[in-house]
Amino acid sequence: MECVMSVDCGFGGVIVPFARVRTDMTKAIVDEVRTYWEALRAGRPVPLRSEVDPRGIEGALDCSFILERMAPRVARFRVAGGHLNDLMGMEVRGMPLTAMFSPASRGEVGAILADVFDRPAVAELTLQAETGPGRPALAARLLILPMRSDRGGIDRALGCMPSSGPIGLAPRRFALTEAERHDIVVGRPARPATRSFDLTEPGFAEAMAPFARPARSRAHLRLVKTDD
Repeated sequence: MECVMSVDCGFGGVIVPFARVRTDMTKAIVDEVRTYWEALRAGRPVPLRSEVDPRGIEGALDCSFILERMAPRVARFRVAGGHLNDLMGMEVRGMPLTAMFSPASRGEVGAILADVFDRPAVAELTLQAETGPGRPALAARLLILPMRSDRGGIDRALGCMPSSGPIGLAPRRFALTEAERHDIVVGRPARPATRSFDLTEPGFAEAMAPFARPARSRAHLRLVKTDD
């Protein structure tokens, strides 16, 4: 039986399934970050990383991050919100983005990263976490938005990764189920090119050893203006 809730907790309130509430929250976070990025670029192909002010995405900070490109298909977390640390059960700063994915999805994610920085393009990914004992169903959305560093290259990215469902036993690694690439066209929004992925393919799931979640204080995303 599906759990429901009344949005105003009173008689005659609208009844909304919890699953829909979680999905709406995930969409709201993705929309907030993308809208902020669009405002920053102000008609340019991409904004500058130094223009990012965390107050502009206050409602999405816990799920947000900044990436730095390290190689053609590799980008690492420079700054990350507490929710990403919760998903992995550890501090993700300095880790490659692909560490959050199952091995079978990492090659495609690397190719998507290359498109984000080289074309440039916006990427929106639909993700499904691997399940198992202590790891219930968990879905996520991943948004990656390219930015230009102060050195002039498009080698930074602003993004967010909200999830829908209980985290359970960390780390949670994700399979890529759908990918949309939005070509950046100055003056108008891009049409997405979508690709779906079959989760039933052999070898898609990764066997993982039990993980002991370390004790830590909750980290929050703080975006600091630097000259990089």
